[in-house]
Amino acid sequence: MAKKEVKKVVLAYSGGLDTSIILKWLQDEYNAEVVTFTADIGQGEEVEPAREKALKMGIKPENIFILDIQEEFVKDYVFPMFRANTIYEGEYLLGTSIARPLIAKKQIEIAKQVGADAVAHGATGKGNDQVRFEIGYLSLNPDITVIAPWREWDLNSREKLLRYAEKHGIPIEKHGQKSPYSMDANLLHISYEGGILEDPWAEPEESMWRWTTSPEKAPNEPEYIEITFENGDPIAINDSAMSPATILRTLNEYGNKHGIGRIDIVENRFVGMKSRGCYETPGGTILLKAHRAIESITLDREEAHLKDSIMPKYAELIYNGFWFAPEREALQALIDNTQKNVNGRVKLKLYKGNVEVVGRRSPNSLFDANYCTFEEDEVYNQKDAEGFIKLNALRFIIKGRQK
Repeated sequence: MAKKEVKKVVLAYSGGLDTSIILKWLQDEYNAEVVTFTADIGQGEEVEPAREKALKMGIKPENIFILDIQEEFVKDYVFPMFRANTIYEGEYLLGTSIARPLIAKKQIEIAKQVGADAVAHGATGKGNDQVRFEIGYLSLNPDITVIAPWREWDLNSREKLLRYAEKHGIPIEKHGQKSPYSMDANLLHISYEGGILEDPWAEPEESMWRWTTSPEKAPNEPEYIEITFENGDPIAINDSAMSPATILRTLNEYGNKHGIGRIDIVENRFVGMKSRGCYETPGGTILLKAHRAIESITLDREEAHLKDSIMPKYAELIYNGFWFAPEREALQALIDNTQKNVNGRVKLKLYKGNVEVVGRRSPNSLFDANYCTFEEDEVYNQKDAEGFIKLNALRFIIKGRQK
């Protein structure tokens, strides 16, 4: 298929080798003006060096965008997802998935601002990210041209990429031994794929983990923290009010210290294959436990059960890249409506990889000791249960008599 002619393209640019090669390739193959967008979403690496690299590769200063979007990421993407207690396939807290729609949104906004007619990303043709980025782009601008170099070029090996970089004078920086894993990080998590992880029987070496202390080496004494919630979102830790990004960053520090948030899973990619990945989500693991705890005393039973029943679908939509889909927005409206009374405090004990809820209280609590006490009470007539049981058993009674 012939390449579509484009004049200006906004590239999701990390400043690393792969996206630097893509930058040069776009200039050569499309003869297009390239605009770079580098997002700071709390990945823990300096993003400003991307500016110098882009300048060295001939990008005009006005075409270099570096944005700190950590607060928007947590407030408008991570927190709404956690209101649903979202987990994909029982374990994955969707750290990579939830960052993609925001990056796509910013690329489209920049494209509009600079008059670009195309956007480009560095996701491969095997993974989920190509789907997430491109569904995001087309949801926000149906007329935008999408360029996915990994589906077009023949640079399909590390050796070919390095040769291309050398030929075109793209600097190859060496900082000691390169990690054997493909990694992605943001304020919510860090992921590891590839290398020995491609054997699902092989245990990852301890040196792979970067964000959490080994549970075996975590402190020998537990630590207690309290998280305050308002309308389903955390607003303070130990009585200290914090911004959304600061909340998550602080919980990450607690999780790191106590070895919390490691998982090793085999997941089903949207494109059809199974993939083994390891993830560290220290703050998110603590937050999920705390949010479920505050909901346990503030949500009506059927309200809570309905949320639990739709969560797998909601998680699947995020994992597959349908953040901007009307069905995700409809589910979000339902979820958010349940959170108006999810207010109060949760007390947690952190110890050697574990998060234990040890207390919860709320001004909107539905927990009434007068009804559930094992002591004498004046509000509940135990004889009422007989009729309740018989009516619920009626269909079984009728069926049993037919036999």
